[in-house]
Amino acid sequence: MAHDIRYFVFDVESVADPDLVAKLRYPHEEIEPEEAVERYRHELIEKYDSDFIPYTYQVPAAIAIAKVTESYRLVDLVVLDEPHFRPHVMTELFWRGWEAYKRPTLVTFNGRAFDIPLLELAAFRYGISIPGWFQINARAMDQPRNRYNTQYHLDLCELLTNFGSTRFSGGLNLAAHLLGKPGKMEIAGHMVQDLYREGRLAEINDYCRCDVLDTYFIFLRSRVLVGQLTLEEEHQIVEETKAWLAEKAKTDRAARMYLEHWGDWRNPWQEASDVKQAAEST
Repeated sequence: MAHDIRYFVFDVESVADPDLVAKLRYPHEEIEPEEAVERYRHELIEKYDSDFIPYTYQVPAAIAIAKVTESYRLVDLVVLDEPHFRPHVMTELFWRGWEAYKRPTLVTFNGRAFDIPLLELAAFRYGISIPGWFQINARAMDQPRNRYNTQYHLDLCELLTNFGSTRFSGGLNLAAHLLGKPGKMEIAGHMVQDLYREGRLAEINDYCRCDVLDTYFIFLRSRVLVGQLTLEEEHQIVEETKAWLAEKAKTDRAARMYLEHWGDWRNPWQEASDVKQAAEST
């Protein structure tokens, strides 16, 4: 099956490493690691109006991957190292899986700025060799990490902003809602640190799965945008995926939750036609 997978649509959720925060942010203070994290978050709120701790202090808490074929069909959606969700194991499984599936194109939303650097740093931290990703002997333009090499990594946020020429205010949530998809539901990114501290790892991974589904549907529409799918073909794939999710929902909580918040894209061309037909029939 590995040879049939052309894309890994993925998302990472992460949490701060309390020991690292305490050691580096407050080196001369006697402070408990968890207290250090909370203190740092408060400092960030006051300074930036956001308590998001930089990824350099973080480790993966969830990695969800949608396996997608060359014809853009979703055939599997997994979270790594379930039910343990150990950061070092998830990191190794991600990079080894990418190699095992013959280096499929990685598809993210804002992954260039967060998910990929986080996973590279995690590989550095845990001593995981990923020469296939770096390819340091290749020409710069051919290296997978090259910003403009979309054959290895397609960042949908960069596609929609012409590689950072504009700021995509609203992020993944907005892009998903443009297509009628759920976007953020009960959980949002700023809640992950607290959920992790409470031991609610399964909920974090369900949230990660749902983010991947949003990213997948944005990916499909991006293929319409660039001319690799027609709108009709995209509609057909969306309907197939909805049926696939309905089957998964029998045993999968994330799929069930996603379908409960499902929305269809409002087609303005069809709506205009429907209004015209209604007017002509009266």
